[in-house]
Amino acid sequence: MSLHYFSNWSQDLAEEDGKHPVLFIGHGSPMNGIEHNEFSDSWAKMGADIQKPKAVLVISAHWLTQGTHITAMPNPKTIHDFGGFPQALFEVQYPAPGSPSLAEAAKQIVTKTDVGLDHDWGLDHGTWTVVRHMYPNADIPVLQLSIDYSKPPQYHFELAQQLASLRQKGVLIIGSGNMVHNLRMVAWDKLSKPEYGYDWAVEMNAVFKQKIENGDSRALIDYEKLNVAAKLAIPTPDHYYPLLYAMALADKSEEIRFFNDKAVGGSLTMTSVKWG
Repeated sequence: MSLHYFSNWSQDLAEEDGKHPVLFIGHGSPMNGIEHNEFSDSWAKMGADIQKPKAVLVISAHWLTQGTHITAMPNPKTIHDFGGFPQALFEVQYPAPGSPSLAEAAKQIVTKTDVGLDHDWGLDHGTWTVVRHMYPNADIPVLQLSIDYSKPPQYHFELAQQLASLRQKGVLIIGSGNMVHNLRMVAWDKLSKPEYGYDWAVEMNAVFKQKIENGDSRALIDYEKLNVAAKLAIPTPDHYYPLLYAMALADKSEEIRFFNDKAVGGSLTMTSVKWG
């Protein structure tokens, strides 16, 4: 069966002349999924500006697993993995198709671990709140790759590197998280104050950007050694690991563009990156 799937996928996603870009998206609040604001508007513009992909593969901060898995169902469900938000957010459905053949192909090219084919998860809010603005017609297959939360940063970086060939097969790969993400320290009364960031959050956001611009993947992998502020910016690595996936897939010669480069609520940043 795997050879059949791989053959189908290879026929559908032939080698292209150029690579699709790689994105890291600071997704922020689930409300960005239904609001038209500066963040969601930039996602929509990004979707319009880049070549339409044949499939989208997202590494979301909200799918943490033991082992590495990829969604392999033909019709992934829309997951509302949050609470306390308006009913309108829970009513959103993003009916993008999946791609069992692409899932099988991704499994085949990853040798670092045995990638499990998942038929239960779907698209969580780290994925659909962003992608529905980029591709509102839901006519492009969307898959998720899980984050094995038992593994260290180096593991995730090396695993991501094995997915690089998908970029030349028409696949847009997105890491979806936040560079600076400390929910315990959010100034909830300052959420509407433009670009409100604590000094340490602004400092670390600048450090991360500098390391990205310099292609310093080692410093990003060893983020805990950067400084004291890094421990405040990344109290847990769930929202940071998607950045490592995106960084690992980028070539050092590729153009880098930052967008949505703003702090929110003191201890979060929406800073996003496009390589290529």
